Amino acid sequence: MRACPRLRRPWSKAARPRIPRLVVRHLSAFIAMLVGSIAALHDAHAVTDYPTRSVRIIIPFSPGGTPDLIMRVVGQALSEKWRQSVIIENRPGANTFIGTAAVTRATPDGYTLLFTGDGTFVLNPLLYVSLPYAMSELAPISLIATAPHVLAVSGKVPARSVREFVELGKANPGKMTFGSSGSGSIQRLAFEFFSRLAGIELVHVPYRGANETVAALVAEEIDASINGTATMLPHVSPQGVRALGISTRQRSSLAPDLPTIAEAGVPGYSSQGTFGLLAPAGVPQDIRDKLETDLAEVLQRPQIRAILSARHFEIAPLGPSEFQRLIVEESDKWRSVIADKRIKGD
Repeated sequence: MRACPRLRRPWSKAARPRIPRLVVRHLSAFIAMLVGSIAALHDAHAVTDYPTRSVRIIIPFSPGGTPDLIMRVVGQALSEKWRQSVIIENRPGANTFIGTAAVTRATPDGYTLLFTGDGTFVLNPLLYVSLPYAMSELAPISLIATAPHVLAVSGKVPARSVREFVELGKANPGKMTFGSSGSGSIQRLAFEFFSRLAGIELVHVPYRGANETVAALVAEEIDASINGTATMLPHVSPQGVRALGISTRQRSSLAPDLPTIAEAGVPGYSSQGTFGLLAPAGVPQDIRDKLETDLAEVLQRPQIRAILSARHFEIAPLGPSEFQRLIVEESDKWRSVIADKRIKGD
């Protein structure tokens, strides 16, 4: 019997057709470009779709406070824009530590965000040696609003202007009093900064919060206070609490007839409460960009501006880099006041 012939390979090694190296390189480059384009299309689609479910915004303050009032207005507008629920979750306590730390531990996917005030991102890192969060764990998305401060005096104080108040303070060193929301509060720092620039010394009286401080001013328990416009202006009256100046660098539309503290006798003075949105640091950049863009659009809406203005807030949409610059500038200013007065956290 004849042996079965061996099957031959279609191509021997010697006969195998050779593909030019140039063709291989072009083919590899084309495949890489194709894969990159598919990935880019996928990412673009993901950003366009964000958010695809409810977004939770944690506020480390009690319901009804300043940050809560702002974000419930803005959050409703975002919910309508996204056609997704925006859930506002209040987690107060421990100088905003509890709510802030919860955000830094959340999955960095853009579905858990933090809305808070300058106590969290400026004052706490200056006042406390140990924090349950680090600012490097948070990414600024957008500053949203500011609350200018108002210098006001009680009805028992005869001063009718900032200059008269400064003269009264110089004539009575260590005898007059000012109230604030606590030892390390922005209200105390704002007044200590004012006192340093004006060259006067008043006795600090701490209260549990801004509302309690203003109530003490109305009751003439203290002589003066620097507090937010939303808290202070509703209590101003001809025979009672008198507003002497506002803390902004230029006159504010919230109180156009009220001179700035700087123009009224204390050059270089400014202070304000600031409120912004932050995300866990690991949130993808494209989602951060979309959050910034959507917030900027919402904050330009006349109805949103009107609502917040009626509640004595100024719209201040600053993007991530400007927001970060503000944090640095404010930290530098308050750091010197804290060191000068040896102020510690509550």
